[in-house]
Amino acid sequence: MARTDFRTPRLCVTAPLAEGEIVELSPEQRNYLVNVLRLGDGARVLAFNGRDGEFAAALAGGLSRKGLSLVIGAQTRPQETPPDIDFLFAPLKHARLDYVAQKAVEMGARRLRPIVTRRTQVSRLNIERLLANAIEACEQCGVIWTPEVVAPEPLERALAGWPARRLLVFCDEAAPQANPLDALSSATTNGGFGLMIGPEGGFDDDERAAILAVPGVVRLSLGPRVLRADTAAVAALTLIQATLGDWPGSRRGLQ
Repeated sequence: MARTDFRTPRLCVTAPLAEGEIVELSPEQRNYLVNVLRLGDGARVLAFNGRDGEFAAALAGGLSRKGLSLVIGAQTRPQETPPDIDFLFAPLKHARLDYVAQKAVEMGARRLRPIVTRRTQVSRLNIERLLANAIEACEQCGVIWTPEVVAPEPLERALAGWPARRLLVFCDEAAPQANPLDALSSATTNGGFGLMIGPEGGFDDDERAAILAVPGVVRLSLGPRVLRADTAAVAALTLIQATLGDWPGSRRGLQ
């Protein structure tokens, strides 16, 4: 794996990337580079789009925000394959939802899938804000694949469409307390899996029964303490990456 450069600003763009291309920037990106980072003409930036890898680039167009663009140079890192992890979660209120989106992507969640449960407290979800927070995490943490943010769907529909042979890790506050590493280490996966975290207040009995009826579901306890939903997401993704994911020493990493 190529060494990650964290000293140079990194920017996610939508345009195709290749050496010699000129990429126009959005007004928000121009404002960020000029007014926030105080970068000038010729400043070095790293650009990625989730498809073509990471490229060195230089700002061009002077200090005029309207004409600022990126001149693409040589590739610095080839495109990486993202982890095949679905993160299914009940939406939270703004600040905590921002946190969950950022941390889930940092921990390797490829798809963010909001689910609506009977105890979900947030009725409307700003998908653009959710995606912006996920992309910001990619830019700041050296991730050069881009996550997918799926429109909210009812829990029943998400369960009905879940592939029969795909592992689903269910964090259940009502599960008997047991070593979560043992439960995950004995799970069967073909390399991809999902993690499901419920709303504050948890799932009701009917929802819990429906989740447990999914083929291949692994019921997970996160210990004796009550965790907030955003804390549970980070704790569970840590356990999953250490056992089934792409961390060195994990079962997948040893294959």
